[in-house]
Amino acid sequence: MGAGRGDKFMSYLGIDLGTSGIRALLVDDKCRPIGAAEAPCTVSHPHTGWSEQDPQDWIRALEAVVAQLRAEHPDFADLSGIAVAGHMHGATLLDADGTVLRPCILWNDTRSHAQAADLDADPAFRAISGNIVFPGFTAPKLAWLKMHEPAVFAKVAKVLLPAAYLTHYLTGAHVADMSDSAGTAWLDLGARDWSVPLLERSHMRRDQMPDLVEGSAPAGVLRSDLAARWGLAAPVCVAGGAGDNAAAACGMGVLHEGQGFVSLGTSGVLLMARDSVQPAPETALHTFCHAVPERWYQMSVLLSAADSMTWLGRVTGRKPAELTADLGEDLRAPGTVGFAPYLSGERTPHNDAQVRGGFSGLSTSTTQQDLTHAVLAGVCFGLRDGFEAITGTGAAFKTLYAVGGGTASRYWLKMLATVLNTPLHIPEGREFGAALGAARLAMVAQSGATVEEVMTPPATAEVIMPDIGLVAAYDAAYAEFRRLYPAFKSLSS
Repeated sequence: MGAGRGDKFMSYLGIDLGTSGIRALLVDDKCRPIGAAEAPCTVSHPHTGWSEQDPQDWIRALEAVVAQLRAEHPDFADLSGIAVAGHMHGATLLDADGTVLRPCILWNDTRSHAQAADLDADPAFRAISGNIVFPGFTAPKLAWLKMHEPAVFAKVAKVLLPAAYLTHYLTGAHVADMSDSAGTAWLDLGARDWSVPLLERSHMRRDQMPDLVEGSAPAGVLRSDLAARWGLAAPVCVAGGAGDNAAAACGMGVLHEGQGFVSLGTSGVLLMARDSVQPAPETALHTFCHAVPERWYQMSVLLSAADSMTWLGRVTGRKPAELTADLGEDLRAPGTVGFAPYLSGERTPHNDAQVRGGFSGLSTSTTQQDLTHAVLAGVCFGLRDGFEAITGTGAAFKTLYAVGGGTASRYWLKMLATVLNTPLHIPEGREFGAALGAARLAMVAQSGATVEEVMTPPATAEVIMPDIGLVAAYDAAYAEFRRLYPAFKSLSS
């Protein structure tokens, strides 16, 4: 792959801005990790359903991780490229002087649910943006602001997503990439450009939006004052960056049709790269631009995946790993107890923030193992909902990687492979997340190497195969699971 400055060694910095903090990964010019650093960020909840962060907190965290990397890794001085990946949908509002007007309204803030419903009722939003207007998206946040904080709304000169705000801090430019911008509800998904009609419908203007670049293209150059303070002599390229899930896909080498990953994290994500635009908003799938040119991706979201096991561990007084270990190694047939994993509502395919979950089929003979098995199965079935939504667009998974904390349970992996009736590839190594994806974007932007050269898939350490003898039984159990949502929906309304 192209190195850039002759034979000189170069390093690249990938920044992953998460809700709870920043993680920075320094890699060499072969994309091998050199070192990593983390710093926390705080979230405030001034009212029920509100979720905000002070953008200054992101800058403090960024400076902290840079200071740590500088102190611990001399290779930082050879930094040639930077890219930022960040949590999507957040509204960071600047006035004409570049001053932040108020705390950033985050992706998990639900205050604008009425405004989201109003915008979503306009067919143009789904037709042009390719997505339902979810309450967490950026557009309804500005509609809420116009109604409830009109003085602030009147001063808005730029709306920046969290990653774009950090890119602005690094470069002084107002630039965002298409993968992140697709989560605003203002982007024309097919054209990969701002939609003036959607902006106007939200009482916004194009000049309030950042300039758009591909995530793997240069967005600017590191400010000279920052470069001097960080001990960097040569110009440092800052790439367009990405939304967090697109960056994770870059870190996994998930670029082409049929490549995908399932993440058993706090939430559950099933993502597939797409070579063309195939939106299916009626299924509550997210269809977004990828962080590389002429690529898109589709993603289903299960709000409580590993979080369901965390909850069960909390109420039983046991660690989730202990609960799953009790089930042994061999996958069991589905039990009579069912679990609806809607502890915080549900995204795909129901788009229902109000529904709540629970168990079905409990009896006096129900054991703790039965509950554990039901929770694991309920999460797998919820992920199958997303699997069916994606494959329902005509796509087929050719390679499906499994990542996230939940993959520590082999039992859960065997169950998921069986429920999806799809082999799960367990990647070798640990560094393949959003921070690595961001570092890869920086390398492409700076070096001139191709996306395919840099964003290679990880080696497969193991393939978890479906238990063929149990596929039919889990298919039948999934059909029963599909009956739980309307039942729990009626109880939650």
